[in-house]
Amino acid sequence: MSWLSSKILGNKIDASDAVERRSVPEGLWFKCASCEAVLYKTDLEKNQNVCPSCSHHMRIGARARLDQFLDPVGAAASHREEIGAEVTPIDPLKFTDSRKYPVRIKEAQKATSETDALVVMSGAVMCVPLVVACFEFEFMGGSMGSVVGERFVRGVEFAIKNKLPFVCFTATGGARMQEGLLSLMQMAKTNAALTRLAKKKLPYISVLTDPTMGGVSAGFAFLGDIVIAEPKALIGFAGPRVIESTVRVKLPEGFQRAEFLMQKGAVDMIVDRRQLRQTIANSLAMLQRLPAEAVQSV
Repeated sequence: MSWLSSKILGNKIDASDAVERRSVPEGLWFKCASCEAVLYKTDLEKNQNVCPSCSHHMRIGARARLDQFLDPVGAAASHREEIGAEVTPIDPLKFTDSRKYPVRIKEAQKATSETDALVVMSGAVMCVPLVVACFEFEFMGGSMGSVVGERFVRGVEFAIKNKLPFVCFTATGGARMQEGLLSLMQMAKTNAALTRLAKKKLPYISVLTDPTMGGVSAGFAFLGDIVIAEPKALIGFAGPRVIESTVRVKLPEGFQRAEFLMQKGAVDMIVDRRQLRQTIANSLAMLQRLPAEAVQSV
């Protein structure tokens, strides 16, 4: 307490009040970036990180998305198996910018508790078995390096071996700069794997979430038998500011948002996150010509 406050106010200020206020746990409340509504964390998670006031779709981690999307363990056909977790990143180019690449990897691993930017898992959605891959955007911007490409391909190969459909949720800034050409090669590698999946007549559904940019959008993101986007997701190759500075033309309102791409025929449908389980389960059943009773609420 300062000399002035002690002389004038005496003991009217209780320092313990400030300590008490600081002891309130942080992270219990979130403000919606769209409508600025203050939301309780637990309620937001129950609503799949979608604002109940304006339906703004907030970004969500890979594990959280998989837990919400896949049937719970113990339900019919709900056995989960992670694929490719043993594949971990290395530094083949000895790349260094402001920090060494291994340092960046360790920082991302510590921040996300993931070993790289893609999680691949087998499971079921509404009792329809499948393999699903999901990007973790918080891991170096969801960038695609050698590990992401390898895990994606292993997921596709698992689907082929077990005659399962494949679903991918993208959330990425594109190819990983620190791996150079090795990263760009993953575009051809993943596309070749999807060609093998198509030859086996197994469905592939691509779900584009905010953001889906760069080499991933130029590769497997748009190769789905059905391409779904979440509302207002940013989807494109180069960012809007880069395009404007290059072509020196003012871009249309909402350019590269899911709704704009829907108008131009680049995506097949826009689906609210809370409806994705039902929509994808029904789509997979239709593509595989499964009976109506194959899709069951869990």
